[in-house]
Amino acid sequence: MLARVWSASIVGIDAVKVGVEVDVSGGLPGIVVLGLPDSAIQKVVLSN
Repeated sequence: MLARVWSASIVGIDAVKVGVEVDVSGGLPGIVVLGLPDSAIQKVVLSN
């Protein structure tokens, strides 16, 4: 099942529109982060 939601992120004093897509299906669990995430997010994903 594919789901898409729209959110926003603050960059300085501007708000930037961010699209988030999630695919929930059977199989082995895993997380894939695309784009240029902040280093703090990369550390959280790698620690799990």
